[in-house]
Amino acid sequence: MTIISILPDWSTIGLFERIFWYMAIPTTLILVLLMVLAIFGGDTDTDVDTDVDTDISDGDSIPFQFISLKNIVAFFAVFGWSGVGFIRAGMTPGLVILLAFLCGLLMMLLMATLFYLMSRLAENGTLKMSNAIGKLGEVYLKISAKRGGMGKVQISVQGSVRTLDAITDDLEDIPTSSIVQVVDVIDDSILLVKKQGN
Repeated sequence: MTIISILPDWSTIGLFERIFWYMAIPTTLILVLLMVLAIFGGDTDTDVDTDVDTDISDGDSIPFQFISLKNIVAFFAVFGWSGVGFIRAGMTPGLVILLAFLCGLLMMLLMATLFYLMSRLAENGTLKMSNAIGKLGEVYLKISAKRGGMGKVQISVQGSVRTLDAITDDLEDIPTSSIVQVVDVIDDSILLVKKQGN
């Protein structure tokens, strides 16, 4: 079966079915283009200001975007195709519109949920420095006493070992290979550590 064979004979269908075809074909092409752009990093999704913020465990929030460009296009694509299918199944116009509308809404919900979960996975992979507080690490580059110079610490945060900048309030320098504990995070980017045992 080719794409051409799927298309109807325009001379034999009524205006009601044509409307659904006119919505289904262009919106499907646009949706495919948007998905390709999203996959290859050219996502230009335009969100409408009706997002619902959903809190996650660390206090940050990722918007659940129900009404967005991709979702609206997906709605009309599914609305059109399901409408064509329901018409060919012999349903009445009122029932066709109702069922096609429900199918479009379901598609919007599925798309919004999919992109929400993808965003949450990406967010979970982002380093949150506050997760390092209380953890032990090993000094990679010497840390000068009394915040006199910045060193580096290797520490396991969020399931991976990272090398992060660190300073200390200790009265003596902390040499390489010493074990330290993170007591705070300065400016969301620098660990404040103390030598283990101090």
